[in-house]
Amino acid sequence: MDYDSVAAAIAGCEGVFHVACPVPSGRSTDPETEIIAPAVTGTLNVLKACHEAKVKRVVMVSSGAAVVANPNWPKGKAFDEESWSDEDHCRKNGDWYYLSKTLAEREAFAYAAKTGLDIVTICPSLVIGPLIQSRVNSSSKVLLNYLKGEHDTVENKSRDIVDVRDVADAILLAYENPEMSGRYICNSPAIRVSDMINILETLYPTYIYPKSITEVEDNLIYSSEKLQKLGWTFRPVEKTLGDSVESYKASGILN
Repeated sequence: MDYDSVAAAIAGCEGVFHVACPVPSGRSTDPETEIIAPAVTGTLNVLKACHEAKVKRVVMVSSGAAVVANPNWPKGKAFDEESWSDEDHCRKNGDWYYLSKTLAEREAFAYAAKTGLDIVTICPSLVIGPLIQSRVNSSSKVLLNYLKGEHDTVENKSRDIVDVRDVADAILLAYENPEMSGRYICNSPAIRVSDMINILETLYPTYIYPKSITEVEDNLIYSSEKLQKLGWTFRPVEKTLGDSVESYKASGILN
């Protein structure tokens, strides 16, 4: 969160992609310090440095977490860019990551309104896909848990996922397309956990999968229509799941 180091890195840049934000791996004992402050202060430091450096456009990766924690959104309606996660609701439920992403994105647009800095945000759902590092990130753990039999029983939730390569395409599109403004949800069609596991079992039958699946009422749906209208497309889920597993195997995360 050191402003001087951020400013030095940004000096001379025409465009900046702000993609980093702490994701808690477990329950935080001090969420304001560990999760919220790095997200909000870190974002503002990047934006201030961009403004000083006269950067032409900033593309900020927010999250679907800044969209869906909205108890007032009409039931059954797909979440779109008009929905913002409710801050009081997040605090009440201890959804600190959701709160951090919401506050950071709101602060970004407030700063843009005040300074004229050109900011576009991308709000991806659960990001999975091939890893470029050997360390497992939080979103990949969701998929790995299905492959390693971490739970005998899982809920048949509706999973909103998106391939990391498709997120990268969305970020580049947001930078290169002058028509883009505001925020954009980035999500491929929702898939039930049971369907994900069926695909994985077909491709990789030797792994240990959950023994039973419990049906639950869960109709969480995102709409990426705004982004798709500008030409963004997504890979088939079978491709994303298969390439993810091959990546885990290549990095030694899976046998």
